[in-house]
Amino acid sequence: MGCRLDNGLTLTARSGQRGMDRLSLTGLRVDCIVGVYPGERNTPQPLGLDLVLHFDTRAAAYEAKLRDTVDYARLWGELRFLLQASRFLLLESAAEALARYILAPPTEDAPRARVRAVSVRLSKPQALAGAGLPALEIERAADDFRLESEARPFGQVDAIFATKGCGIQRLRIAPGRAIAAHEHRRMDESELVLGYGLLLQGEAVAAGTAHRWPRGYVHRYDNPTSVEQSVLCVARPSFMPEDHIPANDSPATEREIEATCFFRS
Repeated sequence: MGCRLDNGLTLTARSGQRGMDRLSLTGLRVDCIVGVYPGERNTPQPLGLDLVLHFDTRAAAYEAKLRDTVDYARLWGELRFLLQASRFLLLESAAEALARYILAPPTEDAPRARVRAVSVRLSKPQALAGAGLPALEIERAADDFRLESEARPFGQVDAIFATKGCGIQRLRIAPGRAIAAHEHRRMDESELVLGYGLLLQGEAVAAGTAHRWPRGYVHRYDNPTSVEQSVLCVARPSFMPEDHIPANDSPATEREIEATCFFRS
């Protein structure tokens, strides 16, 4: 299967080939909760991240469009959100979750090149108090897993990764539809807006904006555009369908919404 460019070059997708072009991102660092010991569950610590993405860069080279490659500033924002919101117990869980997200097919509202394979390296500089540097490196290909999706009244839900402690989903809101006002009473939820046309609580919200929803906080998304819009969602503990509780269409406003900008569209 190939795509035809205006200059006559045909590009052929080579699924799962690790010998493709490589984009490296090295020396990334984020402070987050990661680890199993009590002290690690209460205090953020630095986590090092190095990535190698394998994909075909020729379309970007000839067309010079960002949508044909990987916007590494945007990707770093998405991965930083996942690491901070998920509060992983193990490096193994964190690395697997990041790999699966990177390898998931891109959505229409956040287009980029399809990554065919990825190497993820995570390190904990403070874990051994300077005696050494524990690090984990994994390699995964797009063919290693199949993204599971489920139809919902608002559109689709992509299941990215889940453990007992946290679940990661991509919510895809169809044009003209909405995630109706709801609350959670057992889960804490963090969400990163990926698309560029959503309304949150009835007001426009910029792509790259993340919110943390405490238990009992009513929230709602509307998609008034003609393009599917997506939201990256992290629930702790993992998703409980019975904890999605419909609420009054007037979201509560007396509490402060904790918002962070992870990238700019």
